Amino acid sequence: MPINIPDGLPAKRILHTERIFALEEEVAATQQIRPLRVVILNLMPTKVETETQLLRLISKSPLQVSCDFMRVSSHTSTHVSQDHLVKFYDTFDTFRDKNYDGLIITGAPVEQMAFEDVDYWKEFCEIVDWSQEHVFSTLYLCWGALAGLYHLYGIPKKDLPSKLFGVFPQRLCDEYNFLTNGFDEVHNMPHSRHAAVDVNELATHPELQVLSEGFTSGPAIIATRDFHEIYVTGHFEYGRDTLSDEFWRDFHKGLPIRVPENYFPDDDPENQPIFTWRAHANLLYRNWLNWIYQMTPYEFEEIPSEIRRLHEHVADKF
Repeated sequence: MPINIPDGLPAKRILHTERIFALEEEVAATQQIRPLRVVILNLMPTKVETETQLLRLISKSPLQVSCDFMRVSSHTSTHVSQDHLVKFYDTFDTFRDKNYDGLIITGAPVEQMAFEDVDYWKEFCEIVDWSQEHVFSTLYLCWGALAGLYHLYGIPKKDLPSKLFGVFPQRLCDEYNFLTNGFDEVHNMPHSRHAAVDVNELATHPELQVLSEGFTSGPAIIATRDFHEIYVTGHFEYGRDTLSDEFWRDFHKGLPIRVPENYFPDDDPENQPIFTWRAHANLLYRNWLNWIYQMTPYEFEEIPSEIRRLHEHVADKF
């Protein structure tokens, strides 16, 4: 939450250089406050587990957030009951004419496929295009991040020689960025993917900034300079045992799987993993929601015009 300070306090300038929200009393008195509205496009087969993980992080913010759930109509989910989908999820058609403060697009276990071969690719692109005008800020996760960067910027994914699987240290690139404010210089993030961002292509887009990157795992958090789009290539939302469950699932199926790196004590899968990324996961989502809360217009119908205004403001600088 922002701090409310006396008008003209000299500390305001210093706080702003450190990307800390400091509202003067006159501005704070005119603020209109309402719950944030966030929609989650859940592409993961484990719908209930992913819902729980994301809602757990959203709940750590002191802000009131109303969450809706979206599903694609061009793919049939087989790992969750149809009753659950009908009761809690709506297809994209329900959302076309609505505006949202935030959108979260999850990962999906399809990163070894060409984007165009994914059965819901056309619908995914349509949803991303809709979000450009109707959502104040979108958070793309794992495959969602790779797919978003490809669709919006033409940045291809690169297949990895082996699965990136484990918990990897990430180096903070800008300690005074709003989104990563409060992060340690090195933080951990779980990764479980077969593909990565093409960093050479990424470097040709100055409108995108890398906020943290792995020493061996590549860019971890990427964002546009107005935070309209945020791309997280890993899985901050994962719980303590998510990678363990994935390892044992594939192990018992006889599939080729390595012990996840930097995860089990002594690299022994019989040991309980150590939860080393929870604090930074909470902080990222709290910062994201706080940014939206400060910047999104009070009236939902004003969101498209405010998005255009921020785009134009940033375009003048880059």
